[in-house]
Amino acid sequence: MVSDRIEREIVIEAPAVQVWAALLEPEFWLGEADPTGVEVVAGSRLVSEHTEYGRFPQLIEKMVPNRYLSYRWASAFPGDEPAEGNSTLVEFTLVEEGGSTRLRVVESGFAALAASEAQRRGAVDDNTGGWEQVLDELKQKVEK
Repeated sequence: MVSDRIEREIVIEAPAVQVWAALLEPEFWLGEADPTGVEVVAGSRLVSEHTEYGRFPQLIEKMVPNRYLSYRWASAFPGDEPAEGNSTLVEFTLVEEGGSTRLRVVESGFAALAASEAQRRGAVDDNTGGWEQVLDELKQKVEK
């Protein structure tokens, strides 16, 4: 049976306000897409583009400044709008610890994807590796 969630956590040597600002930069969300005019706010729809992987619409669901951000995307279904049966929920939680920030990402909903067991497993595997890379890049960017 495929795991329903991915959980990753890192500590970034910067205050939460600085980590939050990096999370709100359009470049964090869009990959190779043009960031001109893009604003990351609750209710917005963003579309990331990747030559190798495709286009991924993302719907920002909830934001609590400097503490929490969630969005939905259909990472296993490139090009599809996030909807019931094809999307997972990604949640970022920021907790300040002295001058550092603990950033936790949880992506859940893989077990409910309307796909074969192999496709769900592939989505978990792909996104597990993807989150490691994304969080490492974010950490390097914020700490430089």
